[in-house]
Amino acid sequence: MPESRREALPAELQEVGLFDHVDFQRSFVRSVGEGEREASLILEGITCSACVWLNEQHVARLPGVKAIDVNYATRRARVRWDDGVVRLSEILAAIQAIGYRAYPYDAERSEQIGQRERRSALWRLFVAGFGMMQVMMYALPGYLAKDGEMTADIAGLMRWASLVLTIPVVTYSAAPFFQRAWRDIKLRRLGMDVPVALGVGAAFLASCWATVTGGGEVYFDSVTMFVFFLLCGRFLEMLARQRAVRGVEELGKVIPAVSERYLQWPQSECERVPVMKLLAGDVIRVRPGEVVPADGVVVEGQSEANESLLTGESRPVAKGPGSEVTGGSINIGSPLAIRLERVGESTRLAAIRLLMERAASERPRLVEAADRVASWFILALLVLSAITGAIWLSVDPGRALWVCVSVLVVSCPCALSLATPAALTVATDSLARLGVLVTRGHAIEALSGARRFVFDKTGTLTMGLMALADQRSAPGVEPAWALQVARSLEEGSEHAIAAGLGAPVSVVKGGGPAIQQRRSFTGGGVEGLLDGKPVRIGNAQFVGELVGCRVPESLGTTSTAGATTVFLGMKGQWLAAFQLTDTLRPGSADLVAFLQTRHVAVTILSGDGEAAVAAVAKDLGVNDFAAGLSPQDKHDAVTKLQDGGQCVVAMVGDGVNDAPVLARAQVSVAMGGGTALARNQADVVLLNEDMRALKRGIALATRTVAVTRQNLWWAFAYNFTAIPLAMAGWVTPWMAGIGMSASSLLVVMNALRLRSR
Repeated sequence: MPESRREALPAELQEVGLFDHVDFQRSFVRSVGEGEREASLILEGITCSACVWLNEQHVARLPGVKAIDVNYATRRARVRWDDGVVRLSEILAAIQAIGYRAYPYDAERSEQIGQRERRSALWRLFVAGFGMMQVMMYALPGYLAKDGEMTADIAGLMRWASLVLTIPVVTYSAAPFFQRAWRDIKLRRLGMDVPVALGVGAAFLASCWATVTGGGEVYFDSVTMFVFFLLCGRFLEMLARQRAVRGVEELGKVIPAVSERYLQWPQSECERVPVMKLLAGDVIRVRPGEVVPADGVVVEGQSEANESLLTGESRPVAKGPGSEVTGGSINIGSPLAIRLERVGESTRLAAIRLLMERAASERPRLVEAADRVASWFILALLVLSAITGAIWLSVDPGRALWVCVSVLVVSCPCALSLATPAALTVATDSLARLGVLVTRGHAIEALSGARRFVFDKTGTLTMGLMALADQRSAPGVEPAWALQVARSLEEGSEHAIAAGLGAPVSVVKGGGPAIQQRRSFTGGGVEGLLDGKPVRIGNAQFVGELVGCRVPESLGTTSTAGATTVFLGMKGQWLAAFQLTDTLRPGSADLVAFLQTRHVAVTILSGDGEAAVAAVAKDLGVNDFAAGLSPQDKHDAVTKLQDGGQCVVAMVGDGVNDAPVLARAQVSVAMGGGTALARNQADVVLLNEDMRALKRGIALATRTVAVTRQNLWWAFAYNFTAIPLAMAGWVTPWMAGIGMSASSLLVVMNALRLRSR
């Protein structure tokens, strides 16, 4: 194994084979297609948007790398590659080659890297602060002394002492600026550290020359003050940034390392095993105060669970035999015996983490625009600094150097690059705590700007917990037999109607008729073969296509207000009609009223019958609704409402039949209890059962966009004000250092305001 390749890996894992081993990759790598893998990594050394650009461009040029996205705020990278062309160890080596270090992502490692960054920053800050104070002690007499009061020997001694004290500040405290600037120059890229390194280096070298020759001005005090204040600002910014992303990392830390597994249920003897070795079907014991390690069903015990981290709901949820429990929830009351159904990456918590990581890896348009502006801004800054230096050399050569240095360091493209990702990172964490999971990078901006909200009815505005209210059978058809056929057809379906038919008001004994070749038709219903003859259940149009005639008055003339009617029929014969009722989801009325007060249009599009949709619309005060729509009808309706993209439309839905329209809308919201397909298509997932969470989420998204605009305006206003002042000679280098640091810190602190509810 080449030594250079070994050095490219983290010190604690020098063997390349570990990174390319399937077992080692299990925790942070997943398969995404034929021969393709995707890894979640942490990048150490990211300090500005130029670092992000550099890593993305460098790694993307490797053969076999399909995609790479780096999040500036979280320092997280997502890399996708063809495992037959390039190995993960080669990707890590490529990142190391340009001066960064990549680690497999896990929450504990992320915290360790954060601690190491804080410790290193504190030491550099201490050296810079100590050097600044000592240098100021030697510089102050020179400022206070009047002409002739300080001899040349004493003045020279003061300069030499200041030089000695400044060397550690420049070579140690400011070393990262020079290292990153040199790396950027070698790679023909202008990063934020280039002007900083030029300013510090030029002022220090000029001061050294003046000290050696005994003539000219020295700037040791300005150099040490600038380095100290810049390091101080970046340290505070780092603390604020780490605090902002800590909530996102909490999901990775919540699952315990070990669990108690019953040796042979229902015997009481248990063994402690690593959570990663748990399998579906195992029965585990979770004591009070412990975290449930995976998804399962309670088989013994009565208790309560805290699911706030997953749903945003702070109230404990009662759990007993038959209750579902989710990995990541905390058992509060008494011990529970739980039979596991989903473990590892198949759990709900893992799905939530995956969706959050997907959102973090995507870069919204605002971020990309700010990064482009920051890159050109640095080039313009260098040109302005050179012009300023040339002008001041002709006007006042004694002030030319420090004016030039001030121009180099007073600007802050970092604030431009931080303005949007800082706000979005904090908002994503805050929304997750509310039970509103953002899964796409553009979702917050689009959610705030949506001027029309389109809702599905069943399972969205209503709970989707159907109950059979009435059944009508055609003459000569046994009602019990018809109900058995309906339940057999709907067997295995996730639709709310299937659940309603599965809990009838009259219990029918015995197994249902055997249905063969069962097929689901999205937006229509289910078809199967009964004794070799096709039979259907669904809406009137779908079933009528098979029957071949209109619904008879005995089945379809009247219906319970607000009920959903489904029909059962076979070739040439209507068999029965079932009316199912539903209840409004908690918070639906509050959400609709909130949108209407914001002058946001509300529309209901549903595949249910006219009477059921009209009843819900009346209860919610919605005038714009349509019933009996197929998925294509909903898709076409949303397309028309978008008016060629002029109107931003948000779609809120649930179920397989909502997937196409969720994908069509500019921003889509899926209910957390909906089908996997709907959640995959959605930009936002509502994790709890209360629509008031979405109401709070929309309000927070609006605040986030406002904070982002405040940050951008501040960043532009500061730079367009500070740079001319520095060019005019009114800003000293140490003042420039304070201004630059304060500008970055301000946008991060402003973003942290989004944490407050």
